[in-house]
Amino acid sequence: MSEYILEMKNIVKEFPGVKALKGVNLQVRPGTVHTLMGENGAGKSTLMKCLIGIYKATFGEIIFDGKKVNFAGPTQAIKAGISMIHQELSPVPERPVCENLWLGRLPMKNAVMVDHAKMRKSAQELFDRLGLDLDPDEKMGNLTVAKMQMVEIAKAVSYDSKVVIMDEPTSAITESEVEHLFRIIEDLKKKNVAIIYISHKMDEIFRISDDISVYRDGEYIATDRAANLDVNKVITMMVGREMTNIFPKVECPIGETVLKVDHLSSGKAFHDVSFELHKGEILGFAGLVGAGRTEVVETIFGMRQRTGGKVYKDGKELNIRSPKDAIENRIGLLTEDRRGNGIVGLQSVAMNTVLANMSLKRYGFLLNHRKMRSDAEEYVKKLNVKTPTLEQLIMNLSGGNQQKVLVARWLLTDPDILIMDEPTRGIDVGAKAEIHTLISQLAGEGKAIIMISSEMPEVLGMSDRVLVMHEGEMTGILDRKEATDELIMKYATGKVGETA
Repeated sequence: MSEYILEMKNIVKEFPGVKALKGVNLQVRPGTVHTLMGENGAGKSTLMKCLIGIYKATFGEIIFDGKKVNFAGPTQAIKAGISMIHQELSPVPERPVCENLWLGRLPMKNAVMVDHAKMRKSAQELFDRLGLDLDPDEKMGNLTVAKMQMVEIAKAVSYDSKVVIMDEPTSAITESEVEHLFRIIEDLKKKNVAIIYISHKMDEIFRISDDISVYRDGEYIATDRAANLDVNKVITMMVGREMTNIFPKVECPIGETVLKVDHLSSGKAFHDVSFELHKGEILGFAGLVGAGRTEVVETIFGMRQRTGGKVYKDGKELNIRSPKDAIENRIGLLTEDRRGNGIVGLQSVAMNTVLANMSLKRYGFLLNHRKMRSDAEEYVKKLNVKTPTLEQLIMNLSGGNQQKVLVARWLLTDPDILIMDEPTRGIDVGAKAEIHTLISQLAGEGKAIIMISSEMPEVLGMSDRVLVMHEGEMTGILDRKEATDELIMKYATGKVGETA
């Protein structure tokens, strides 16, 4: 009998014009955490989609629980004992949490009526078992992204699977929720459940991994016990070279004030936020999930109603009521929610690249397709976007390459101010370094950058100053030289001034 619950042998996956997987392997032991690592586009998510039947492998063999399998889709995989938490959330926002949890398997009283009482009771029992503070009756759309992610985690666990795939499960949850997830993982391991874990967060990986497999450009590189590896070894395997400078911050001359925010408020989301942003400056926004960072920049950009305060650009007061107004004033916003507010999945890479700048690509009422394609080609090449063609649907690209396209979109508008909300969330080490280099280059060109990040090393490594928020209030602004992990966390938790 095999020591592995799952084996994927010589898996090949071809798409028109590109070979995404080139004969890769995976062997997973029961009761372990097996982490898949590689840059965006390495093939990790594609391999998992081949496993659960979203994609049909062009060639190769899958053996699960001692039997050769070829699932026709995720439903078959779930019934067999494999469930997956996807990186991109797909909630039904207008329906309650309990319905989202049991979607596709709603308990029925008879052939036509849903048993709502049983559905709610089962949801509450599951949340209690996992120790999750979630209300089954709450509308899904009212939850934070972090809470939605915890619902997805609960859903995957609810299938009582033998293998649970977790694709970037901590990308949008708080530190305390990460610890909660790790406790859930430990409980699953005790029940002999195997976890396939995809993440780019090195500290997490070496905390929970038993085995690590590395992939690069659709090829299998190696598998080893986590205890035999370290961060530098894994990074070298991932990128094929040593990464010497993940945060390539360049000291740029700081110019005059380009943006002034004066006592800005938006309902209950945040109030009385004031700061200045200068040309050539990278202003980091730090704080825990729910602190109000995203709400501040959405208000500046016209996505959220301003209920108090003023915003000035180059000394002139702005009255921004919509994103269109912001773009016309040369302000760009790379949103936190790449799927919900960023990419247009069923449109091409080219169209997604030029989307924010289409009004400038016209002959009268007709679009200038030649100029649009030329611009898209330039920026896809400049940002090293991995795509077989510009006509490829953006939904078929990896998360990191989708993010690069969105950055290209805003660079095409030539903004004076570029707001980047979690610009490297769900992106591998190599792609992060590319994005960080680009941010530094933009600052060097005199662009003013606001960068929201929940990763402390990124905030400390890239920011000239750090603005910290706690529960809708700005608690402080720190210069680069004085900012430390501990001091930022004190401001982020409202503990400044308290003694131990």
